[in-house]
Amino acid sequence: MKMSENLYIFSIIAVISLVTVVLRFAPFIVFRQGAPKAVLYLGRVLPQAIMAMLVVYCLRNTSFTDGSHAIPEIISLAAVIVLHKLRHNTLLSIIAGTLIYMLCVQVIFV
Repeated sequence: MKMSENLYIFSIIAVISLVTVVLRFAPFIVFRQGAPKAVLYLGRVLPQAIMAMLVVYCLRNTSFTDGSHAIPEIISLAAVIVLHKLRHNTLLSIIAGTLIYMLCVQVIFV
């Protein structure tokens, strides 16, 4: 007996959803008695490490000698640093820095 295409797609979505839910709850089940020191340490240092890697990746091809002399990059980087120091919110810092950079590149330094 052949499975209909809609049932097949629904089955795939159901399995993917189940795996996602299990993976989300797995750390709470595994670390019921408390997380190991290594996991707590990674939770403290990874946000800063990720931010540092994003900064290096975003600025790797920046030229300080032509065009806008990297002024949009410097402005957005400063905004990310200030926001991160004030709010300690990695996602807010990344989104705001991206928006400021795009505003600079698309509107101010055309």
